[in-house]
Amino acid sequence: MSSSDHKNHWENVYETKNPDQVSWTQKKPKTSLDFIQACGLGKEAKIIDIGGGDSNLVDFLLEEGYENITVLDISAKALEKAQHRLGALAGKVKWIATDITTFEPVEAYDIWHDRAAFHFLTTPEQVSKYIATATKNVNNFMILGTFSKNGPTKCSGLDIQQYDETSLSEKFEESFQKVQCITEDHTTPFETVQNFVFCRFEKK
Repeated sequence: MSSSDHKNHWENVYETKNPDQVSWTQKKPKTSLDFIQACGLGKEAKIIDIGGGDSNLVDFLLEEGYENITVLDISAKALEKAQHRLGALAGKVKWIATDITTFEPVEAYDIWHDRAAFHFLTTPEQVSKYIATATKNVNNFMILGTFSKNGPTKCSGLDIQQYDETSLSEKFEESFQKVQCITEDHTTPFETVQNFVFCRFEKK
């Protein structure tokens, strides 16, 4: 699937479905928040949420006083939904509508967070581009959450790449050192269960 096909797919998803109609919705992204807090950085830390869509993570980060937040997603519609939800607070956030595999950051980030975007990259070229972008533009920590080897093989009708602690760590081992990995069950709005692996890495 081409980048433009991917974009069209996700624009359609966010045009036609509400948060309670998609599997990835979390009322409170507790694991992501715990991992971000565990980095031990100040509220001025530059945080980017890759594939953030209309996730509630940005709401909680703002509530906790973080001052430099960027949300990136391939779907402009997803970002519009998040902006609408946040109202005036949306002005405190940088919003970037682009495909992560073509993203060219203009700044470096202290915390790179990605829950369920990386696992949609299924070709070596896509994965290599992602790793190169993260390596070049992350100063301190990277937090990744993907479907585990016990998780789904597809999401939103698209193939995904499953990972475990070892395979995820190996992808980034040249520039990042594993700090912590856990697996957790995510209960979807439809009461199904998806198993994720979450890892926090520190830049070498």
